[in-house]
Amino acid sequence: MERFMMFNDRTVDSSLVMQLSDLAQTLMRRRDVAIQFAAHSGVHCVKPVVYVSHFWDGYPPLERETAMKSDVGLRIIGTYRHTDRLAVRAFRHAVESRPLSKLSKQLFTFAEDLRLEAVCERERPGMKRWFRTRRRLYRRYFTQQWQANRTRGAWADQFLAGMYLRLTANSPLDDAPLAPMADEAVQARLETLWPQFFDASSTAEVADWAFAVVELMKDVLPHDMVNAYTSLPIVEDDADENTMTLQDLKRTNPLENRDALQEADGEAKRQLLPTWHRETSRAGGSFLRFELERGSRTEIISDEARPGEDGDQALAVVKGTSRPTARNEYGLEAQASFSEQPPAGNSAPYGEANRQADLVLLPSSPNLAHLEQYRAKQAAVAPYRKRLVRIMEQWLEHKRSAWRTNLPVGRLRKQLVSFFTDERPRLFYKKGEPTRRFDAVFGLLVDCSASMHDKMEETKTGLVLCHEVLKTLRVPHQIVGFWEDANEAAASRQPNYLQMAVSFHRSLEPSSGPAILQLEPHEDNRDGLAIRWMTEQLLKRPEAQKVLLVFSDGEPAAYGYEQNGIIDTHEAVAEARRRCIEVVNLFLGHGADDESTRRTIENIYGRFRVFVPHVSELPDRLLPLLKTWLQKSL
Repeated sequence: MERFMMFNDRTVDSSLVMQLSDLAQTLMRRRDVAIQFAAHSGVHCVKPVVYVSHFWDGYPPLERETAMKSDVGLRIIGTYRHTDRLAVRAFRHAVESRPLSKLSKQLFTFAEDLRLEAVCERERPGMKRWFRTRRRLYRRYFTQQWQANRTRGAWADQFLAGMYLRLTANSPLDDAPLAPMADEAVQARLETLWPQFFDASSTAEVADWAFAVVELMKDVLPHDMVNAYTSLPIVEDDADENTMTLQDLKRTNPLENRDALQEADGEAKRQLLPTWHRETSRAGGSFLRFELERGSRTEIISDEARPGEDGDQALAVVKGTSRPTARNEYGLEAQASFSEQPPAGNSAPYGEANRQADLVLLPSSPNLAHLEQYRAKQAAVAPYRKRLVRIMEQWLEHKRSAWRTNLPVGRLRKQLVSFFTDERPRLFYKKGEPTRRFDAVFGLLVDCSASMHDKMEETKTGLVLCHEVLKTLRVPHQIVGFWEDANEAAASRQPNYLQMAVSFHRSLEPSSGPAILQLEPHEDNRDGLAIRWMTEQLLKRPEAQKVLLVFSDGEPAAYGYEQNGIIDTHEAVAEARRRCIEVVNLFLGHGADDESTRRTIENIYGRFRVFVPHVSELPDRLLPLLKTWLQKSL
């Protein structure tokens, strides 16, 4: 499917994120620390989450990696351990009611970060290189911002840029003018005030210094800052939730008018408001709730109302664990919504990102149309199958019939010249070992998401070829398609379907192939979940050599899976490889030459990926891998 509109095509570097995650877990000494990307860096005050700034995305790879590592080290070693949270909270509340609040917050944050950088360098001298790169990149950026804000007349932004350049200057010649817009008296007082920052040894002292600087500049700067270069490093996004009470949830705004309508004669007019649309899985049982701010009071009561109970959903945003009531008009609809709740527990066997995923295994049921299509594809791939099988059989025959000569023991050779010419002759040989069965098993995963729409036919042709080759060589294998139902996915449950096209115990049967043609593109894909599931199936097999082939376009996308889909899939691949399973991605069809797609797949699978624009090229790409895997199994 061609992506004609894409607002954010930023590719996640899974290797870099894994490095940052390992670094954060090591520094914080916790295994549950998560790395997330945000506009500005920070650390959560309650959750084990470290935020890395998107500011570094535009820099070259080496500088970007070093700067992001400095974010992690600064937030954990510095902010998490040496920042006074009460002082930060008091500062946040104090500046809200003062002028130039944006300037105050950002000046305080940069000053506190510079204080913490010195602390980190004392505790971890190895971080000095990171912070030197960090300050160099910031100085280059703020040098440009100082000139740009001067041209635009954004004095507060210009003042912040000048202050950062002054605080990080390595030489008096590097000093930038702090406040060229101020008079000489203010500039003289400012020249005396700003060096006092280097005497600050705590968060509270840095806050007092920032207050004093902003208080001096409040009469000089007519407006607050325009841009947000940073934010307070301690994230407290649940502060408002803690102060919310039940009365706040039940609050209703009064009507703007206080009049009332007289009771009308006859029946009131009723209006049907249907809520079904094409993405709604069940057409009945929907209800609407309105927040009315205008209108007149009336005493009209509908005769279709039902008595309320404590178990009813009073608010759509408040969903508890109550059960269906005795007077429920919605019946099966409400019962289905309760039956879909996942079981309680904190286990996440398929990864933290797939905690709410619900696996549904679908059996194969091919029809006559699938049988006819399979025969056509079987005939199309027959030359390639014969070529692969012939090469593998020739290699096996060579291994079987090849003699090993010049051995100290074995059968005596007919040529005995070396007995007279060599000091230590080797006159014996051994015949090749008899042909053995391949001790290998293959798992083939097929991405059945909507993005595979234009690649599915080529993919199914490649699957037929792989199935025929493995079946001829008597190698057991399993072919499974996977996708997620986007219409049914919610925060509490994400149904993921696995279509068993070919199972292990039926893979060598002559009639096991037509079920491959059942695989069709559906909606979303959760690759990490499917890889972990197939890894479990392969580990149950007794074969020594285990191979997992993933037919996917390398772009996992599902409910709540956009930010960490590539990372979760990369972790699933790494876990499978740690368990001695060969994991390789096969990309078939249009789009294999796209640079963005290639970069995404390389981030997930590393160098173990195969790009095949057309199925006719698959034998040449697959033969070296197949030969290597089967050699290991003998």
